[in-house]
Amino acid sequence: MSVKQCLEYRLTEEQLPAQWYNFLLDLPKALPPVEDVHVPPSAEIMARIRPAELLRQNAPSEQWVTIPAPVRQRLLQVGRPTPLRRALALEAALQTRARIYIKREDTLVTGSFKVGTALAQAYYAREEGRDCLISETGAGQWGMSLALASQMFGLKCKIFMARCSMEQKRYREHYMRLLGTEVAPSPSRATAIGRRLLEQRPDHPGTMGTAISEAIEAALATPGSAYLSGSNVNHVHLHQTLLGQETRAQLALAGEQGPDQLIACVSGGSNLCGFMLPFLRDKQAGRAISFLGAESTAAPRLTQGTYEYCSSDPAGYTPRVLAYSMGPDFIPLPVHAGGLRQHNSSPLVSLLKKEGVLDAVAIDEHEAFEAGRLLLRTEGFLVAPESAHAMAAAIRAADRAREDDREPCIVVLGSGSGMLDLEGYRQVLL
Repeated sequence: MSVKQCLEYRLTEEQLPAQWYNFLLDLPKALPPVEDVHVPPSAEIMARIRPAELLRQNAPSEQWVTIPAPVRQRLLQVGRPTPLRRALALEAALQTRARIYIKREDTLVTGSFKVGTALAQAYYAREEGRDCLISETGAGQWGMSLALASQMFGLKCKIFMARCSMEQKRYREHYMRLLGTEVAPSPSRATAIGRRLLEQRPDHPGTMGTAISEAIEAALATPGSAYLSGSNVNHVHLHQTLLGQETRAQLALAGEQGPDQLIACVSGGSNLCGFMLPFLRDKQAGRAISFLGAESTAAPRLTQGTYEYCSSDPAGYTPRVLAYSMGPDFIPLPVHAGGLRQHNSSPLVSLLKKEGVLDAVAIDEHEAFEAGRLLLRTEGFLVAPESAHAMAAAIRAADRAREDDREPCIVVLGSGSGMLDLEGYRQVLL
């Protein structure tokens, strides 16, 4: 096999995939049913606040779902396709024989992969006549992406951001406000569930779960609004399959027969699933591809959690799903990797883990930031704390390859930029 020794592999605009890949038809087994025991039922609530096409895309019948032309045009505008970088300097620093590639989602205009599904969801909301987008965000990458997408499609936007992340990442809040988005810390006093949580604990740091509850309550109370999600639901994972499709084509440009290991950080699962699941058929066909999810030790659901039915939000708007969970009362520490601070994993990621398709490792914040610093010093760009967890896992894999005298092709997803996370890097490392 001839592997090209260059830094970046890029696709042309014409090579941007025109379809999303429906992975549901290729899963090792069907997703387990949800438990919808709420009054009114969660399905009824979602039918009111989610665009109908997004609900359909949670379980499409076709293998390939066509990307609407206006969405594809906007995807090109924000920077897709993104480059795949051969990390030659990092390889040299690690003295490894592994070939390390990084899929650079940090190059998108919002600094993260989240904008891909934000554009699709905003488009479908507008097509259905919705005029206001309401959602939650952890570290703020999804909030930034939805704020931009709402402007591109002429819609209003309101975001509930986990309180500790809002205090840590003020520039993400500023970005959203520059775009005209209303931003509230979660828990907030703007909703009944927020007020209840603050009464129980006035210094509540907030979680993705609290922000989900507040966003859904606000959407139910706002006529003409749409509630959208940045992760943890099938239509989001569907939209993000562009990541894996692009990566496959770029590895071919590099002369690689395919990856030996794919590594991504994992919380709600959208970056991991979008990156890895387009390679699911290769794995099923017998190719020895390892899928590895890197989570935070602050919320070690896949490595220490229990596989059980649980809800994603304390108000109980979402149905109970079978997933790895730390329990509904678990509140993660206010670490800087805000996108990884959730008490439960997605049912899709959990199924992959349960069926042995996905392995998982928990990385502590210091090791993650050290990996981010090493990447900056060798390759010249800084990844977000969430992505730094994946980089730390990739460095571990490269070290093992050196010890075993192997030459694997390791592909790691750099899901976001760390330029707005410098304060976190400073607090942990400097």
